[in-house]
Amino acid sequence: MADNLPSEFDVIVIGTGLPESIIAAACSRSGQRVLHVDSRSYYGGNWASFSFSGILSWLKEYQENSDIVNESPAWQEQILENEEAIALSRKDKTIQHVEVFCYASQDLHEDVEEAGALQKNHASVISGNPTEAAHSACLPSEDESLCSVICEVPREQTPSSDLETALEIHDVEVTGEKEKHYDNKTCVKSASEEETSENVPTEEDTALQPKKNRITYSQIIKEGRRFNIDLVSKLLYSRGLLIDLLIKSNVSRYAEFKNITRILAFREGRVEQVPCSRADVFNSKQLTMVEKRMLMKFLTFCMEYEKHPDQYKAYEEITFSEYLKTQKLTPSLQYFVLHSIAMTSEKASNTIDGLKATKNFLHCLGRYGNTPFLFPLYGQGELPQCFCRMCAVFGGIYCLRHSVQCLVVDKESRKCKAIIDQFGQRIISKHFLVEDSYFSENTCSHVQYRQISRSVLITDRSVLKTDSDQQISILTVPGEEPGTFAVRVIELCPSTMTCMKGTCKHSRIRLFCGFV
Repeated sequence: MADNLPSEFDVIVIGTGLPESIIAAACSRSGQRVLHVDSRSYYGGNWASFSFSGILSWLKEYQENSDIVNESPAWQEQILENEEAIALSRKDKTIQHVEVFCYASQDLHEDVEEAGALQKNHASVISGNPTEAAHSACLPSEDESLCSVICEVPREQTPSSDLETALEIHDVEVTGEKEKHYDNKTCVKSASEEETSENVPTEEDTALQPKKNRITYSQIIKEGRRFNIDLVSKLLYSRGLLIDLLIKSNVSRYAEFKNITRILAFREGRVEQVPCSRADVFNSKQLTMVEKRMLMKFLTFCMEYEKHPDQYKAYEEITFSEYLKTQKLTPSLQYFVLHSIAMTSEKASNTIDGLKATKNFLHCLGRYGNTPFLFPLYGQGELPQCFCRMCAVFGGIYCLRHSVQCLVVDKESRKCKAIIDQFGQRIISKHFLVEDSYFSENTCSHVQYRQISRSVLITDRSVLKTDSDQQISILTVPGEEPGTFAVRVIELCPSTMTCMKGTCKHSRIRLFCGFV
């Protein structure tokens, strides 16, 4: 029982995010006695994935700023004279400005429930009724598509080829649906609505074309368990350190992956597919034959640029953007290399950093598909759970909904020696790992954070029309002004097990730098 834990462990880990879960698994596998606790009711912390009703409950929790805990008022009595306590917060202050907007028809009836959902009556659930949760999360009504916006404040090396079969990858058909843009917001537009004036079909055409079913809010609620909405949406380089770790630790047997099918760029007001592999370059209709030769010559140089220092040494001090202008590349090729292959901006990287990023991108091509990126089935929240599973297999003890009141620190040595939990238990350990969201702002005042603006959008069409609706894409939208940060859009389809059939899920990420 959680109120009668052993009094001593080798390692205590607080928080079940991805970094904490990886370290817990490593310690447990090496024979350490591990206690892994989290005050939340789910695994993954800020790396978790939720069903549709789950994300509404999560949103409501952060909007209400609720902090329900069972405190033991006697824990202060356990602090000795030569000790001091660092109180831990049970409310994550790193996530701010959480909002949700709905632009879909909300013809929701009282009896509509999530298919296969269990009765939710434990304390961790904010609202068992999706309708109530939706309205309390400030969802507007009537005739528009769904767009959840989440704002929060919160690389990898080559495994040997004989390990490649250990990672299970599912190929994806190359495909997509219709796109539509609305000012600065990409939101679901009903499939039954008319296209723009240049594509308006005649009455005869309309009569012959099969009508696509309209996605309603009721359908989204009913199929809510088909959604796995990530709080943190990331892609993994196929030859990156995390993939290497998953394979070598055998954690990959707990997960499955999809290869990203296309790299997209937003240029001159339209979305274009970026040719990045040799096959893509020679099959591209966007590039002239001269541009194809230019691009292949430059990419070949990037793969072994260290062997040709005479071609870049003189440009080390300038930005990668300026260096590309010296390489006889056309403006469109410079744009593709800078924003969609090196994935940097005009002023963010120097020549060496840009060449390294380009080489890393190219090095990861072809291992599991035509692009260098992988995405885990069922969402990013699967990865922390995989490492937690390994930790438990090797004897780690897990306690969710288990708050830690404070860390006990020795005044003389300034070393942490114990924790006191919500039941007043004092648990001693040699090593402690604490997720930073458990610390107060004062404790972390000297730490510099990157601020990340995120949004999740559920739409009924792809950002770029193709013949298939099973596209997994990454789209880069550069900043409007030189030197400003780009927006990365990850588009997921139903085959990733993250959204219902007939919809696409988009995660938008924008980075900022600053102090918190």
